[in-house]
Amino acid sequence: MIQGTGEPGHETILILDFGSQYTQLIARRIREQGVFCEIRPCTMGAPDVLHSGIKGLILSGGPDSVLEDSAPPFDAKWLNHEIPILGICYGMQLLTHLGGGQVVRGTHREYGKATLTADGSSALFTNVPRESTIWMSHGDHVERVPEDYRATASASCPVAAMERTDGRRFGIQFHPEVTHTDFGKEFIRNFLFSACGCSGDWSM
Repeated sequence: MIQGTGEPGHETILILDFGSQYTQLIARRIREQGVFCEIRPCTMGAPDVLHSGIKGLILSGGPDSVLEDSAPPFDAKWLNHEIPILGICYGMQLLTHLGGGQVVRGTHREYGKATLTADGSSALFTNVPRESTIWMSHGDHVERVPEDYRATASASCPVAAMERTDGRRFGIQFHPEVTHTDFGKEFIRNFLFSACGCSGDWSM
C-alpha cells in the first residue's frame, strides 16, 4: 500500500517522473493550489492498494519515445487503479500506446508556442477560452486516441488533448506547468478540483 509520506492526513497527488525537465515545476504548480504532491520515479512498481488519501496520478513528460525499445519501464498495473490520471506530453502518448491508440513519429521535433483550439466539452478546459496559447515540446504525437477516449482539442498536431469518455483520465500534448502556456494554472486547477475532487487542504 502506498501511503503519503511527510504529510499524513492530507490529500496527495502522485507524479510519476519520466525524465521531464519540468517535473519539479509540475509539483510546484500543484502545491501552489493548496494540494500536496509527491514525485516518484516512473520505474516504481504499482501497489495492489492505494491509500485513500491519494486523489490522482500525473504521468509527466520526458525525452523518450514510447515507440522505442529503450522507453522507460512502466508498470501498467498503475492503470488498474481507478483514480483520475493526467498524462502530460510523453504521459499522454503512453496512455495512448497502452490503450490501443496510435502514436506516430513527427517529421521534426516541435518546440515552442502553438495555438490550442478546444471543443469546449471537457471539464479540463473550464474557464479556458476556446483558443489559447500553449507550449509544445515533443517529437512523437498522438494520431488516433484509444477507443474509450475522445479528442478534445487540436493544435499543430491532430490531437492536442484527449479525455476518457468517463471523464476520469486525460491526456494533453502541451505543458501547462510553464508560464508560456497562458491558462496553465486553470488546466492544473481543473484536474485537481474538478477531476480529482481535491479540497486544497494543504499549505506551503
